[in-house]
Amino acid sequence: MSEIHLLTTPNSVTLWWELPAQPPALYEVWLDGRPCCTVRCTHVTLEDLVPGADYRVQVKSVGEVRFSTPQPKRRLDVTAAPYFAMGDGKTMNRAALQRALDDCGPDQVIYFPAGVYLTGGLTGHGDTEIYLEEGAVLQGSGCPEDYLPRIPSRFEGIEMECYQSLLNFGHLDHTAGPNCKRVRIHGKGTIRGGGYPLAWGTIQSERERLKEEWAAMADLVRTCENENTIPGRVRGRLINLSNCEDVRISGLTLADGASWNVHMIYSRNIVTDHCTFRSEGIWNGDGWDPDSSENCALFGCTFYTQDDSVAIKSGKNPEGNRIGRPTRRVRVFDCRSAFGHGVCIGSEISGGIEDVAVWDCDLTNSQCGLLVKGTAKRGGGVQGLTVRRCALPRVMVCQVGYNDDGEPGPRPPVFRDFLFEELTLTGRYQDVDGDGSIKPCAPVELSGFDVPGYELQNVTLRQLKLPGNDPQNIRLQHCRAVSLEQIECT
Repeated sequence: MSEIHLLTTPNSVTLWWELPAQPPALYEVWLDGRPCCTVRCTHVTLEDLVPGADYRVQVKSVGEVRFSTPQPKRRLDVTAAPYFAMGDGKTMNRAALQRALDDCGPDQVIYFPAGVYLTGGLTGHGDTEIYLEEGAVLQGSGCPEDYLPRIPSRFEGIEMECYQSLLNFGHLDHTAGPNCKRVRIHGKGTIRGGGYPLAWGTIQSERERLKEEWAAMADLVRTCENENTIPGRVRGRLINLSNCEDVRISGLTLADGASWNVHMIYSRNIVTDHCTFRSEGIWNGDGWDPDSSENCALFGCTFYTQDDSVAIKSGKNPEGNRIGRPTRRVRVFDCRSAFGHGVCIGSEISGGIEDVAVWDCDLTNSQCGLLVKGTAKRGGGVQGLTVRRCALPRVMVCQVGYNDDGEPGPRPPVFRDFLFEELTLTGRYQDVDGDGSIKPCAPVELSGFDVPGYELQNVTLRQLKLPGNDPQNIRLQHCRAVSLEQIECT
């Protein structure tokens, strides 16, 4: 029997569970001893519950759980006294909204009615709840100065001072545990960052700040993806969670961060569900990035991202090797890529990635499908990856040549213990970084490192559906102990 995870509100409960080894065609859900509904996926939301009531839910063949719904919280309406925020899309509301965040107590919820609320960077604390009504937009400005002062953060695996994100929770400290707990950000509205204008403005501002040092950095710049890599690393994200615990983000559209959209660093117990991510046209526009974090779950989400829909990280050499905080126990399920790179692990893996499971995802319209990536300099590695019941253009494990600056780690990464099961692989990917057209590709490309002991090891490919009978459909290089079982060529 699997553990059932609970996410309660005064009037609803969302339950999710792991995909069983032999899942049923349908899950029967019972509420207080009576049949309630059936679902095909491994999560369900039950609504119209009574606040402050006790309930018992059974998911047949999975398990049973009892819970109590909480009482409703008192609203802090940002448009009412003493805040008087203006939802006209023009008035700068940073001071008013920051006051509401500062005032919010455990028995209160910050409420945004319909409107567009222009702001800069905002800082929250533990025991904070934010609700955006349908038609409410928390809109980040396009001006970098609205995200000062800079704060300690981590970008592309390196700790540094970055501009603030639109929403910031917790204080970065790789030596410590959580310092910000119990945060909920939800509703039917939108959190939208400053997008391309903010990203480009931040890069230009940082280049100007570094202009006297730029010539001396020429050798470093040549090792980077492009000349904007170094100044681009100070960009904020849409939502930044540093050293946080017990955070849920649900029901929202999350769009147009200056770089990544949701970034959790040194955090644990982070759940994001039933959200839509949008970052078309944003360089490094990742959707959801757990970074040296544990117990993170993502489900019921749709992605339109210019870069990785999901990017699982744990630091970059040499700092990431020294800090040594892995990302562990990540679950991604029932998600869809409409546009983007797909689900990616790396390339910042110096702290290690352990126990990642992906299931019931449709990544057909993506560039990479499922990608594990690293460089020989990284150290760390990826151990314990399971991908089941997904549709994808391809699965890849490979080395990449970008983001390879920095001193080498003590050894190459370790890639081992991967299971790919019940996958439909189309062999055709969407060229997100190019013209957007559909192009052919090898459905399976697996490669470890050309160093004895650092080959890709212990891989099972089971019940895969591949297009055609081309022997190049499965490409293996620097691999050991690979098992192919029940491969169907259509």
